Amino acid sequence: MTGEQAAALGACVAAGGVAVFPADTVYGLACDPSDAGAVARLYELKGRPPEKPAAVMFFDLALVPAVGPRTDALLARLLPGGVTLLLPNPSRRFPLACGPDPETLGLRVPFVAPVGRPVLQSSANLAGGPDARRLSDVPVGIRDAADLVIDGGELPGTPSTVVDLRSYESGRWSIVRVGAVPEAVIANVANGGR
Repeated sequence: MTGEQAAALGACVAAGGVAVFPADTVYGLACDPSDAGAVARLYELKGRPPEKPAAVMFFDLALVPAVGPRTDALLARLLPGGVTLLLPNPSRRFPLACGPDPETLGLRVPFVAPVGRPVLQSSANLAGGPDARRLSDVPVGIRDAADLVIDGGELPGTPSTVVDLRSYESGRWSIVRVGAVPEAVIANVANGGR
């Protein structure tokens, strides 16, 4: 994503819009994680049940919330990258993204870009449908209803690896979904390697 596209994404989200954009793995939908109307619209476009959680995507590592010394050190090694991290969220930040468990936050940092704000993010497909590698793979109904559509060409097409780090301060972690980053890579980094 170019700097101009990133700025347009940030402006769209700030204005309460829903955008289709190229992430690092597949095309995504984005909106303001604190705007209930925008979140409801994003979920409606996907046909996603409102109780299902979504991730909050950051584009600036300095904005990623601190968790604890051990977890923060791991985040510094994993991010940016093709992972979605389930983190403890005792302050209940971004409740609209958290679904029925406000004390768990799904967090992504795909790359650093001048978006200027975090966004609620979900894949740009119909719930349960195939992930979109190309803009043409995003369902027409979603593209037509979005306030901004950014074409980033063809993407790898493998969704992020989801890693549960809610108990990482005490040394426990697990893979919830294998994806773009192989489990062996996560294990090496989580267990002290690089």
